Amino acid sequence: MAAVSRAILRSRPLLGLQGLQASRAAGHWNKDWKPKPYPVTPEERAEAARKYGLRPDEYEPYPDDGLGYGDYPNLPVVAAEARDPYENWDYPEHRRNFGEPVPVDFDMYGLDRVNVTSRLRYSATQQALAFFSVMGTILAVYYYCEDKKIHWPVLPKQYPQGTAVHYTFEPLD
Repeated sequence: MAAVSRAILRSRPLLGLQGLQASRAAGHWNKDWKPKPYPVTPEERAEAARKYGLRPDEYEPYPDDGLGYGDYPNLPVVAAEARDPYENWDYPEHRRNFGEPVPVDFDMYGLDRVNVTSRLRYSATQQALAFFSVMGTILAVYYYCEDKKIHWPVLPKQYPQGTAVHYTFEPLD
């Protein structure tokens, strides 16, 4: 038992170093995912298409307008709600697969965000009309009933019998 614990204690520093080296080789760095400059030649376009897992004929980068998207592909926007919920996704909470290129503003089209592919049940004009008609009806009823109260909130003054003054701070003569 003592020999086993000594072996474990001796191997701990090595495990720490091995873990550090393994974590460095575990995946790509941020610079590996950073877009390269805008592709100009057909060879650069083919290389960028291969990098993003697209065919050269379907690869179309964002225009070089100075925003800094570089060689990142201009992908069509498909919201997560528009994708098949029964497919076996690698990341079901986002409805996407590993290595799949995503649009630049992908964080805006998740399941808890905007769905650009669905049609609203009622148009914005119908929604505004319904809101203002309900609120207008409530306001009209309020103003109509404002002077038609069931009882008056103020009662007439109630004096004790025989005197018109009650609880004054004047001295009695």
